[in-house]
Amino acid sequence: MQNKFIKSDRLVILSILLLIMLSVYFIFLYKLQIIEGDAYSERSANSLASLQTVEAARGSIMDRYGRSLVTNSQSYNIVLNETELFNQDDPNRAILNLVNFVRVRGESYIDELPITTAPPFTYTEMTNGQKTALKAYLKDKDLDENTSAVELLSYMRTRYKIDNNYSAEEMRTIAGIRYEINVRYAAGSGTNQYIFVEDADKDLITALLENDYPGVSVQTTYTRNYSTKNAAHLLGYIGAMNAEEYATYRSNGYSMNAKVGKDGAEKAYESYLHGSDGLATITTTKEGAVTGTIYTTEPEPGNNIYLTIDLAFQEELEKILEKGVQRLKEEVAENAAKKGLEVSDENGNRVTGGAVVVVDVDTGEPLGIASYPSFDLTQLKKNYQKLSTEKDAPMFNRATMGTYAPGSTFKPCTAIAALSEGVIDLNSTIVCNGIFEKYASAGYAPECWIWSSYHLVHGGDNVVGAIRDSCNIFFYTMGDRLGIDRLDKYAWGFGLGKATGIELPESVGVMANPEDHPGGPDKWYAGDSVQAAIGQSDSLFTPLQLAEYCATVADNGKRHTASMLKSVRSFDLTNTIYQRQADVLNTVDSDQENWDAVHEGMRLVGADPSGSAYDTFGDYWMSVACKTGTAQTGAANNGVFICYAPFDKPQVAVAVVIEHAGAGASVAPIAKDVLDAYFNLAKSAESSSENEKQVLK
Repeated sequence: MQNKFIKSDRLVILSILLLIMLSVYFIFLYKLQIIEGDAYSERSANSLASLQTVEAARGSIMDRYGRSLVTNSQSYNIVLNETELFNQDDPNRAILNLVNFVRVRGESYIDELPITTAPPFTYTEMTNGQKTALKAYLKDKDLDENTSAVELLSYMRTRYKIDNNYSAEEMRTIAGIRYEINVRYAAGSGTNQYIFVEDADKDLITALLENDYPGVSVQTTYTRNYSTKNAAHLLGYIGAMNAEEYATYRSNGYSMNAKVGKDGAEKAYESYLHGSDGLATITTTKEGAVTGTIYTTEPEPGNNIYLTIDLAFQEELEKILEKGVQRLKEEVAENAAKKGLEVSDENGNRVTGGAVVVVDVDTGEPLGIASYPSFDLTQLKKNYQKLSTEKDAPMFNRATMGTYAPGSTFKPCTAIAALSEGVIDLNSTIVCNGIFEKYASAGYAPECWIWSSYHLVHGGDNVVGAIRDSCNIFFYTMGDRLGIDRLDKYAWGFGLGKATGIELPESVGVMANPEDHPGGPDKWYAGDSVQAAIGQSDSLFTPLQLAEYCATVADNGKRHTASMLKSVRSFDLTNTIYQRQADVLNTVDSDQENWDAVHEGMRLVGADPSGSAYDTFGDYWMSVACKTGTAQTGAANNGVFICYAPFDKPQVAVAVVIEHAGAGASVAPIAKDVLDAYFNLAKSAESSSENEKQVLK
C-alpha cells in the first residue's frame, strides 16, 4: 500500500485560511473587550433582570349557541420596579412624588395596609385577605402579632428610613407603598410585582412616562368585558382573593395578584376558566424599557365554557319579568286603595321581587333564569356598596336562593303519590262540602278555598277534576290517607327539598317533614300532613326546583340535573374538554295512565272555564298544562305558577314566583309572555337555519 502525502501547495492554502480566521477572531475579540469593553460593561451594569409572573388570559363564557357573554379586553396596570425605585438617592421621596402625581389626577392606587391614613393611627376593619397579609408581614419581620398600628408605623419609619421631616400623613403614605412591596415576599409571592394602579387610564400612563418617574413600568393585563347587561345573577364576577381563597388556590399555582370568580358562573367554573400563569425573566434598562423576555414557563390561557342559557331568550325573560312585576305593583296598589290601605312593608302588600325559570323538559337544562330586581354587572364595582344595602336586595338570586311555599302547584305531586300508592284510582271521587271535618272535634277543620271565598263547594271530583278545580278537600283527604312519609317520598323524588344539580349557590329548601318541623316529630300532627298535601305547612322551594319539578311531571317522572354547563372547549377551540349529557338523576315510577290523568287535569286549569288560568290561556294558540298556586304568607300572598308546553309534546317547563302578588292566577300572564318569547325565538332560529340552508345549496 502506497503512502499518500498532502501536496505542499494545498498545505500552504490551508495555513493561510486558518491564519485569516484566527486574525478575524482576535480582531473581533480586541474590539469587543478593549475598544467597546467600557460600553458593554456600562450596558450590562444598566441592565436589570427579574423573574416575573406572566398572567394567563381567563377563558371566555358563551351561551349555548356560542354567543359571547363574558370575554377579555386588554388593559394596563402600572407596576413598580423596586430595583430601580430603590436605586434612587431618596426612594421615599420618589414614592411620595409618584403617589401625589396620581392623586392630583383624581386616580386611585392600591394601598392595602390596614391602618388609617391620618392620626390617630388605628387598624381599619380588615378583609380576610388583609388579615392574612398583615399576619404574614408581622411574622416575617419577627414582630408580635399583637403589635398596635402606632407601633407598626413606628417600626416602618425606622426600617424604611422615613425621615422625620415627612408629616405623619406622608409617612403613612410612604409606609403603605413599602408595605405593599414587602408583603409579597412575606407571603411567598415574590415573583408577583406590586400593582400600583390597576386598569390604569391611558392619560395617566402617558403622563407618568412623559415625566419619567423612576420605577414605573406598564404591564399588559386583561379586564373582564361583559357583552350583556343581563344575566348578572348567572354570570357573576371576579375579584381579589380573600384569605380562605388564597389558602386554597395558592396550592394550585395561583399568584397573590390573581383574580378569581366570586359569584355565578365565574366562581362555579373557576377550574375551567382560570389559566396557568407563566414565568419569564424580564430584562430592562434602568429607565424601565424592556430589552428582553425569556419565558421559563409559557402562560396557558383558560378554557372557554358554554352555558345552557340562550342569551337572546335570557334578555327577553328579564324584560318580561320586570314588566310583569311593574304591572302587579300597580294592580296591588289599586286593590289596596279600594280597601283604604297603603302599600307598605308593614301591611305586607308591597310587591318586592320575583323570579322566572325556564328549563328544557327533555334534558333539565336551564334555558333562562331571571331574578328581579337585578343589576348591571358592568357597573358593579362602582355601585357595589349601594347594591349590597338596597332594601329589595337586587344582588340576591331569588331564582336559586329564594324559597317559597308552593301552594297549590304542589297538588300534582300529591295526586301522583295517591294514585301510585293505591290510595285512590282514576275513578275515585271525593265530595267537597267546603270543610274538611275529620278533625273538627279536635278543633281543626280547614276549608276549601271556594268555600272561604264564595261559600260554594266543588261537589264530587275525581283526580282530574280536583286538579282542574284545585279542590283543597280532595287533597286534604289525600294527605290524610297517604301520611307524611309517603308524601315526602314522592316530593323528594320530584327534587323538592333536594339539590337540583345547578353549579350556582342554591338553597335546597325543605319538604315538610316531622324531623325538620319546629319542635320536632313530637309536635307533628295529622293536620300538618293535611296542610303539606296542598303545598303549605313547612314546605319551601326555590323557583328553580319548581321548574324542574314541573319538567319531571311533563316527562312522566324522569328527573334531570339542572347543571348550567353545556360544554367546555380549549382556549383555541381545538379540543372539547367536557360535553353535557342528559343525565337522569332519578325516576318517579307510576303507571302511564296516572301521568295522563295528572297531565289532563293540568291542561284543564288553562283550557276549562272553571280553571284558574282560563282567563290567560283559554284562547291561547297552543295547548298548555299548568297549575296556579297561592302561597300564604300571613299578609299578601305570593303568586306561584308552573306550566309546560306544548301539552302533547312538551318542550319547556316554566316556573314563576312573584312576592306578594296575591294569587297564582295573577302571575299566569307572565308565563304566557315567556312562552310567546320562547316559541317566537325558536321559530326565528328555525327560519334563519332554513335560510342558511338555502344559501348553501
